[in-house]
Amino acid sequence: MLWREKLKRFKLFHWLYNILHWKELRHNKEAYRRYGIHKPLFASVSSKDFPDKESKAWLDVGDSRLLAPAKPSFQSFPPQIREKIMEWSEKGYMILDGLISERDADRINTDIDELLRDGKIRFTNGNKLMFANRQSGFINAVTYLPGLKALLQFLLDKKVVPFQTINFIKGSEQKAHSDSIHMTTYPLGYLIAVWIALEDVNGENGPLFYYPGSHKLPFLMNSDYNEGATLLTLGKKEYTDYEDALQEMLEERKLRKQPFLAKKGDVLIWHANLVHGGAPILNEALTRRSMVIHYYADDVIKYHEITERPSLLKSD
Repeated sequence: MLWREKLKRFKLFHWLYNILHWKELRHNKEAYRRYGIHKPLFASVSSKDFPDKESKAWLDVGDSRLLAPAKPSFQSFPPQIREKIMEWSEKGYMILDGLISERDADRINTDIDELLRDGKIRFTNGNKLMFANRQSGFINAVTYLPGLKALLQFLLDKKVVPFQTINFIKGSEQKAHSDSIHMTTYPLGYLIAVWIALEDVNGENGPLFYYPGSHKLPFLMNSDYNEGATLLTLGKKEYTDYEDALQEMLEERKLRKQPFLAKKGDVLIWHANLVHGGAPILNEALTRRSMVIHYYADDVIKYHEITERPSLLKSD
């Protein structure tokens, strides 16, 4: 497997793969034109191609307590949701208790078990089950729940499209990170994530954790921690170097980690730059079933900063 990781540093292999998936790159065509990116859709793209590294999302540029109530559609949300929207600019996340019914959570778990049994999905990067929404009609429908989608579109003030689902049977134990290094947009700030507890979570089964207010940190891009990138190769540093650089930022600003001890069906929605991860599993006999959905805003450039690859987005 070591040779495969070494090959991933060479951009030529990314370009060839992208050409073979040309149809899944067409979502960027109009956005490239709008933002003046003059390169083939299959070519590498990164923050070096853009003039700034700041979010342009309306609730990052301004204060949600002032901006959100001024929109007529704000009144369409229940009072408890309106209060959470107004806290968005300050917190960078919101928790919705019991948004997904136990019955629907059980149905997601059943579909995942069947997809695993039939070999239609498999674990990658240790414990991740990717893109189950492409195999299960029910899971795909969950990504389009009208009330949830309306809320996400209000937070970004743009139409959103689901990019992927990631399901977990056990806790991820992933170190602190921001999604924006993995799923990046230009302008920045136009990714949003939804995490769903598919069973109760406690301190022993590896709860998700997050850093309130960390979305206000500068977006950490390749040029901030990596070096040695060329026209044909990625930088020389490893992903662990990114994790170390981010941890230094968290410590410098004295941000504190918060575990999400969720009940089955609870949902955590987080900002593109909110730092989060998975706590260690203290009892290996326990599962921590969950699903995260990542959404892109529809009309922005969508790519992956860490690998400098344009995102592949299947159309429905």
